Amino acid sequence: MDFLPKIVEDYAARFTEPENELLQHLNRETYAKVVMPRMLSGHIQGRVLSMFSKMIQPNRILEIGTFTGYSALCLAEGLTEKGKLITIDINDELETMVKRFFTHSPYFRQIDYRVGNAIDIVPTLTDTLDLVFIDADKTNYANYFDLVINKLRTGGFIIADNVLWSGKVTEPFSQMDADTLALHKFNQKVQADDRVENVLFPVRDGLMVIRKK
Repeated sequence: MDFLPKIVEDYAARFTEPENELLQHLNRETYAKVVMPRMLSGHIQGRVLSMFSKMIQPNRILEIGTFTGYSALCLAEGLTEKGKLITIDINDELETMVKRFFTHSPYFRQIDYRVGNAIDIVPTLTDTLDLVFIDADKTNYANYFDLVINKLRTGGFIIADNVLWSGKVTEPFSQMDADTLALHKFNQKVQADDRVENVLFPVRDGLMVIRKK
């Protein structure tokens, strides 16, 4: 679903800082070689994530759902000089491609890329987190929130992608598939949690931005 007329989206892209050369290359290669390339954050959302990260200036970032590494590279732009980004993905088929692009990034030594199940890996993390980006299997969004909320510092942020799910979250419950229902319940869960404050940005497919009180 397109939430804005294409002419407006094109205008927004025109007046948004362009991708750097590495991100442009990664964008093109993802669309040329990877199944479901729409999962890539892309130009405008990537610049939004970069801007949020630069505003927060995180020392520790956790990303759940690496895909081809585009969003990780955008988030890494805001890291402190000694900061670290941990990114987790269960798909080992993309590992070689992701590592190649990370290696060519100036943030290579600050990125800790792990292949495995985030449900198992996140509980082992001991770092206090400043920023968490969730963009993985939708049915586990609520579980990921529960796993990270106590690891997040007061004033830290969680950003969850795809929370509008092409507008399907507005459909009657009887018409929702498992992913849509899980995302709707996640949105309800966040809204009802008095430990956080939140705003849902209708950027691309919806970004839920959550701040821990």
